[in-house]
Amino acid sequence: MIDNKKEMPNENLVPNPDITPKNDADQPKSATLGFQVVIREFLKDKVALAALVILITILLTVFIGSLIIDEKSLMRVDVLNRYIPWGQDGYILGTDEGGRDIFGQLIIGARNSILIGFGITILTSFIGIVYGLISGYFGGIVDVIMMRIVDFIMILPTLMIIIVLVTIVPHYTVSSFIMIMSAFYWTGKARLIRSRVLSEASLDYVSASQTLGSSHFMIMFREVLPNISSIIIVNLTLSFAGNLGIETGLSYLGFGLPPSTPSLGTLVGMASSADIIENKQWVWLPASLLILVMMLCINYIGQAMQRVADSKQRLG
Repeated sequence: MIDNKKEMPNENLVPNPDITPKNDADQPKSATLGFQVVIREFLKDKVALAALVILITILLTVFIGSLIIDEKSLMRVDVLNRYIPWGQDGYILGTDEGGRDIFGQLIIGARNSILIGFGITILTSFIGIVYGLISGYFGGIVDVIMMRIVDFIMILPTLMIIIVLVTIVPHYTVSSFIMIMSAFYWTGKARLIRSRVLSEASLDYVSASQTLGSSHFMIMFREVLPNISSIIIVNLTLSFAGNLGIETGLSYLGFGLPPSTPSLGTLVGMASSADIIENKQWVWLPASLLILVMMLCINYIGQAMQRVADSKQRLG
C-alpha cells in the first residue's frame, strides 16, 4: 500500500501575527482609559470643571485650616467681644453671642459637616448596595423577605426616632450622629439598587456566567455591579449633597450636634430670632452660603461623573 497522503505542514508551529498576543505595553491600561474619559468629560463641561475647582479649593481650605485652628480656644466664651460685626477688630466674619470667632467656627464646622455627610453617604451606600444586590439577584422568597424588612423600616417615624436617640445617647459626638443617621437612611438606596439589579439579573450575560460556573459573589460584584455604576454614582453624589443638609436641619430644630461642637448646622441654627436674622447676618449667612455652594458644586460634578460612567460602559 502506497500512502498517497501528503505530509501536511504543521501550521501550529507557525506563529500567526493576527493572533500573537501583543505586548502589555501596546495595550492601554483600563485605568488610563478611565482617567482619559474623566478628563474629556470635565473639559467638555466648563461648569462641572469650575465646580470641581471650587469644591477642591473649599476642601483644602477647610481641612488645612482646621489643622491650624485650636478648637478649644476658639470655643472659649468672651462676652466682651460679643456680636462684633464682620471686618472689625481683626475678626473677618465677626463674632457670635459668646464672642467666638465666626470664621474659625466656619472652618471647623465645615470640616465636621463634610465628615458627617461623607460618613453617612459611605455607610448608607455600602449597606444599601450590598442589600439591594442580594435582594435583586436572588429574587423569589429572598427578595420578598428582604423587601418587607425595608418596608417596615421605611414606615417608621424616622425623624422622631432620631430625635429620641440623639436625646438619650450619652457622650453624643459626630461619630454617634453618623451611626444614628446611617441606621435609617440606607433603605432608599437598597430599593433603588434592587430594582435595577432585578432587570440586570434577567439578561443573558448573567445566565451565561451562571452556566460557566461562576459563583454568585463573582457575578454580583464583578458582572452586575459595574453595569449599574452609572446610577450608583449619581445616587452617591445626590446623597452626599443631601446628607450635608441633614445635620443643618436637625441643628436648626435643636437636635443636632451639641453646642460645644461647631458645625454648619449650629451656625445656621443661631438664626433663631428676628434680630439676628435682620441685623446680625454675619452669624448665619456665611454658613448658609457655604452649604449652598458646596451642594451646587457636588451636583454639577455628579452630572459629569454620570456621563463618565455612561461613556465607560459604552467603551466596555
